[in-house]
Amino acid sequence: MLRKMFSLLICMILIISLPVTAKADIGPKPSVRIQFTGIEGETYYGTLLSERRSTGPSSAWDGYEDYPGWKPENEKVIWEKFLGYEDVDGYYFLQEWWDCSESNQLNWTYYPPNPFKILLYFPETDTFYVSDIYERYAFDSYFTVDLSDYDSSPISAEKSYDFTWELISLAARIILTIVLELAIALLFGYREKRALVFLAIVNVITQVTLNVALNIINYVSGSMGFTFAFICMEILVFAIEAITYKAVLHRYSEKEKVNRRGVTYALVANTASFAIGLWLAHLIPGIF
Repeated sequence: MLRKMFSLLICMILIISLPVTAKADIGPKPSVRIQFTGIEGETYYGTLLSERRSTGPSSAWDGYEDYPGWKPENEKVIWEKFLGYEDVDGYYFLQEWWDCSESNQLNWTYYPPNPFKILLYFPETDTFYVSDIYERYAFDSYFTVDLSDYDSSPISAEKSYDFTWELISLAARIILTIVLELAIALLFGYREKRALVFLAIVNVITQVTLNVALNIINYVSGSMGFTFAFICMEILVFAIEAITYKAVLHRYSEKEKVNRRGVTYALVANTASFAIGLWLAHLIPGIF
């Protein structure tokens, strides 16, 4: 019986997750996102210099190719300025640059270099400012650069990953999942206080472990690794809960008929939490 339930859960989760994995194949890639503060009303361009001559589709100028066709023609002079910059550590300009004037951001979201330097060009004064060498520290690495005193060099960048928001997200996912699975327990006839307390304890242990692990995986590997781990770990959680309920739940509930539903309850509860979690991940991506 347990083996059949386990196989059914695998099939249901794979079917539910097909849209997500299809998108994942398109390719979440590591990113470097830099927020500039302390500067307003100035025109400036930014890029990341690379230790290597290429990364992904981006590469250093070979001396022969023409101006990149995907960039605005009126920025050709900016391209030429970056080409002419000679870094003291021999880092390369990979022909990717951004006008940071309005957004005060530089977001390299497709195969950013690692390690890298931040290089800014101010056309009004024909001036370059460069940073020290930095490395990505997460799948999506966030930095903040204060330009209120950018006359000093090198530019200094601070890591600015929002760990507070991640903790809020983590707590929200855990609480919602436990509430959902206890609500399903009531529908399955688990109304006795001792049984509900036992189910709550099991769910707290499994869901805290699951969600902490997923947060770490998302931090290190991004959404593709998160999705794959989510599927595998949800199956593991079902197996653990099903075995636990089958072996132990009868000690906390006097209803023999209800006790026999433990494996089915684990299947339904975990499938429901998985499906709703995926739905909320699209609805509220900042939290799920």
